[in-house]
Amino acid sequence: MDRMLYVAMSGAQETLIAQGNASNNLANANTSGFLADLNQFRSMPVFGDGHPTRVYAMDERPATDFKHGSIVQTGRDLDVAVKDGGWIAVQARDGNEGYTRRGDLKVDTAGVLTTGNGLPVLGNGGPIALPPFDKINIGVDGTISIVPQGAPPNELAVIDRIKLVAPQYDEMEKGEDGLMRLKSGEPALAAAEQRVVSGSLESSNVNIVNEMVDMIELSRRFEMQVKMMKTAEETAEASASILRPV
Repeated sequence: MDRMLYVAMSGAQETLIAQGNASNNLANANTSGFLADLNQFRSMPVFGDGHPTRVYAMDERPATDFKHGSIVQTGRDLDVAVKDGGWIAVQARDGNEGYTRRGDLKVDTAGVLTTGNGLPVLGNGGPIALPPFDKINIGVDGTISIVPQGAPPNELAVIDRIKLVAPQYDEMEKGEDGLMRLKSGEPALAAAEQRVVSGSLESSNVNIVNEMVDMIELSRRFEMQVKMMKTAEETAEASASILRPV
């Protein structure tokens, strides 16, 4: 009975983890540049003293779906979509460098250029700070030019260039904060040949229909495993009643 209960319990626990992964994908279905997390189950023997007769189900995130979403024109000056396999370098919450394809940029109250979720965008010398301006333009190579506040419309000043990188996908992994990083832990080199599309955003690559189907399947799987735990309990009670003295 303990084997039956253990397998059902571990399966239910891992199913909850898989549901969390699917929920996160669905929650980011409208997040610009979001890349969905893949998910899989596999059997894992329980090793310890004696022969490994017990096996439990393990859920894991084997990889990230690097298929890019479609590019949608917005006409907004601060929106950019990275072409091909490129990434925008940003400063993560821990101060280290991370990479994203989220291009809904904005300027905070301190004049720092950030992503839509508030992460500073990196340039040639760190986070990009902008002086007050009347107009901004982001070139195809990521160069940022502005018309300073109060200056004539034809007076452009080059401020910085967004750091764009293009490492190989097998060299990257997604962190818990949703940012990509090199597996080596080192910062990626800037890719001078990388290009962006101004006035556009890349949509999420989440397939909402597939994720909803997965959620329904996982919900039914969880119910089945809970039912198995209940059956194990009833079987144990029946066995105990047989051995109970009259």
